Amino acid sequence: MLARSSMAERLLPSDDPVSEEVLEWTIKRGSQDIAQIMNWLEGSSVRKDRQMLIGRAMDLMEEIQHALRRLDDLR
Repeated sequence: MLARSSMAERLLPSDDPVSEEVLEWTIKRGSQDIAQIMNWLEGSSVRKDRQMLIGRAMDLMEEIQHALRRLDDLR
């Protein structure tokens, strides 16, 4: 069973619980990765490194947005 907050629980199960679980994991992992990238960005002083880190964080945010849209479709 998926770990969910009590406010997010639904009465009916998802039509595709495996996909839903993968999407939830993608969102969680992406947000953790973005947090780590922001820590690295804070310590970086090289412009090229900063640009690369920001680009990666933006790519991860796009992945999270896509996962959120897919979750909306499933629910």
